[in-house]
Amino acid sequence: MWDTAGQDRFKTITTQFYRGASGILLVYDVTDMTSFENLKTWRQEIDKYADEKCIRMIVGNKADLTSKRVVDYKTAKAFADQYGFAYTETSAKTASNVEQTFMTMTAELKTQAEAMKLQIANPDATISIGETAKVSDKGPCC
Repeated sequence: MWDTAGQDRFKTITTQFYRGASGILLVYDVTDMTSFENLKTWRQEIDKYADEKCIRMIVGNKADLTSKRVVDYKTAKAFADQYGFAYTETSAKTASNVEQTFMTMTAELKTQAEAMKLQIANPDATISIGETAKVSDKGPCC
């Protein structure tokens, strides 16, 4: 797990993090519009460098500060949905939804790993829908 806190000084090495990542949490501050707008740049970086199968989630933090909120849930959820990210909100201060967020990411990673195990265990197994077997006129063989 890597936490760059969005700092520019880590920008040169984050591309390496993306390449090996199984899951990415983009965390922004719901009380800071600039923080939310930076998600666009981070999303572009992820699209450019991360594996397509990488699990992606956007997390709005500081959800407990309702009176200071500038990014509403609906706007953030629509952004996440538009780019295929899961979305949740948390409060690190009150620990609201923090554990659930990590449990959700972990469950998704586990499901993905189990699917890959099945694929590796039986790499020749395929299911063809809509194809019919060809029957030879020469008998049961070849």
